[in-house]
Amino acid sequence: MSQRDEFHNIDNPDDGLFRELAAGVTTRIFSGEQAMLSVVTLAPHAQGSLHHHPEEQWGVLLDGSAIRVQGDEEIPVKKGDFWRTPGNVPHTMRAGPDGARVLDIFSPPRPEYKKAGSGFGTT
Repeated sequence: MSQRDEFHNIDNPDDGLFRELAAGVTTRIFSGEQAMLSVVTLAPHAQGSLHHHPEEQWGVLLDGSAIRVQGDEEIPVKKGDFWRTPGNVPHTMRAGPDGARVLDIFSPPRPEYKKAGSGFGTT
């Protein structure tokens, strides 16, 4: 494999493995050996389903505004905010009026996200 294959662009809609998570919620996935990146786009007011998985997850709000639902709390987030979600903690995201874009980082990579498809996988 050429090292050029290891370079990507966060704004390229054709880069990465596409997955539809929910109505108005899509992602492009980039998987490595020990970590996985997911660039999630949420339409205005779109929300994913509450779910959990064993992998640790970090997220950063790249654009827009949102409410991060984590555990039994709803926490408003703005551009530049980032957070950690420990494994098996229920969570989701609800976009604000202008939508949102989030960079999620998983460790280890989520097996169900290594293939195209739909849905969040584990619930």
